[in-house]
Amino acid sequence: MKKKYKKLLKRSSLVLVSMVVVCVALFSRAIGPAIEFMKMPVYTGSSVLKYPAPSYDKSKKTVVIMADKDGTEMFDMLAPYFLFNCTEMANVFIIAEKQEPIIVRKGLVVLPQFTFGQIDSMGIAVDVIVVPNQSIMVGMKQKKATVNFIKAHYNGSNRILSICDGSATVASTGLYDGKMLTTHSSDYEPIKKQYGKPSWMQGMRVTHDGNLFSTAGVANATEGSLTVVRDLFGEIAMQKAMTMVHYPGTEIKNDHRNLVVTGDAIFTAVKKGAFKSNERVGVLLQNGINEFELAGVLDSYTRSFPASIETFSADGKPVISKYGLTVLPTGEIATNTCTELHLLNGVNVSRVDEALFPKAKLISYESVAKPYILDACLQRIEGLYGAEFAHTVKLMLDYN
Repeated sequence: MKKKYKKLLKRSSLVLVSMVVVCVALFSRAIGPAIEFMKMPVYTGSSVLKYPAPSYDKSKKTVVIMADKDGTEMFDMLAPYFLFNCTEMANVFIIAEKQEPIIVRKGLVVLPQFTFGQIDSMGIAVDVIVVPNQSIMVGMKQKKATVNFIKAHYNGSNRILSICDGSATVASTGLYDGKMLTTHSSDYEPIKKQYGKPSWMQGMRVTHDGNLFSTAGVANATEGSLTVVRDLFGEIAMQKAMTMVHYPGTEIKNDHRNLVVTGDAIFTAVKKGAFKSNERVGVLLQNGINEFELAGVLDSYTRSFPASIETFSADGKPVISKYGLTVLPTGEIATNTCTELHLLNGVNVSRVDEALFPKAKLISYESVAKPYILDACLQRIEGLYGAEFAHTVKLMLDYN
């Protein structure tokens, strides 16, 4: 009996140890992508960079998009950059406090086109100030230089567009006191609690109060930009911008369901990390790359909790985007471990470039009838991980 008992105890111990090992492994798989998602990248590249000197046409309106070198939300920044540029009726500049690389969450670094000081020294009259989410990345502590620039350049006859949690930045200026303001559904309550003076709104993608505009989270940068394009340049310019991004509708959508990221959604993301494939996502940068599509892909797949997400250029050098933005890759091709490579200019990718990513499945977005980029990404994410997980990604994008 003692021998049988010892054997049984030994087997039970082995089973228990095996279960612990499996649980630890599953926990590691589940938590790894979440840690990667929360980690803010740090720019470690060269400090000797050639900063752009974009042309300035005095006959056009000027749109400035404010960026923070320590972290700026990607779609918040690049969607307006593309949409205002494609009207061909505006100077559009990404501006920052200093001439330093801007970390764009996540998988990208861009160079500002002007500094705050250069805008002032050149005497550029600012017609639209776009304020993306910068605040949450620095604990809702607003940078004085950013707040002061907004206050100094808003004169009541020009426009401000707050996007997503850029609401915290504009609220801190006092300019939205008593004015309509909205933000990302999942951040609505904490930001409202900290900044109580604006007239906080829900149930809409875009608020419009005089010359002050704001949007709900991330994905709604499209509707906010289109609304200001129409207000500034008219219906024809707005329709042109809609067509350029394959917007899913002929009118700007404004009804919004304020659905928040819940415990169930977080559990769904954890399950995906534990039991589904956690891809190592790469995006190939090329000269002329479409800023709107680039932001849509990176922002959607960042929220799919991959093992990693990085951008690459074939020669490791910066590329110039469709509308003249200098974009720096974050990954090194020589050491890449990508399991999938996203190609936004698929028809222009050489076999030599493809061969640099031997383990990667190639994902191309070239088609005769292109869908709206967020819809294309979410459709593929649903195919890979199921409708429940795709819904979680939508909640994070506030695309409801």
